[in-house]
Amino acid sequence: MDHEFHNNQPIYRQLRDRVVAMILDGVLKEGDPLPSVRNVAAEYRVNPLTVLKAYQGLVDEQLVETKRGLGMFVNAGARDLLLKAERRKFLTEEWPRVHATIERLGLTTEELLDGAATRRTSSKTARKER
Repeated sequence: MDHEFHNNQPIYRQLRDRVVAMILDGVLKEGDPLPSVRNVAAEYRVNPLTVLKAYQGLVDEQLVETKRGLGMFVNAGARDLLLKAERRKFLTEEWPRVHATIERLGLTTEELLDGAATRRTSSKTARKER
């Protein structure tokens, strides 16, 4: 997880979003434990209550569950729930801006697909070099 926080969103929300990204990216899978509140608080130098608030939000969304004495674990179906929600959010909040930019710049479908193919090729090359 990235260790930098930005000022446009509360830290607990940024921590929550990082866990969501880890679930969507497959870093955390169904049944996997979340990093402990204490470890995350120490690693990011934040108050443990801030981490707990982020985790509690995930519990409230039914993405993770608390197992008393053991910690918090990713619920079955969490990734599917997140994909639905994130797709809906993208289509309603981000896509209209992206589409408006595409229209404003007069980009064609072919140019967009070529750009995507070029980006995929360059990111594969960068990964190989690491």
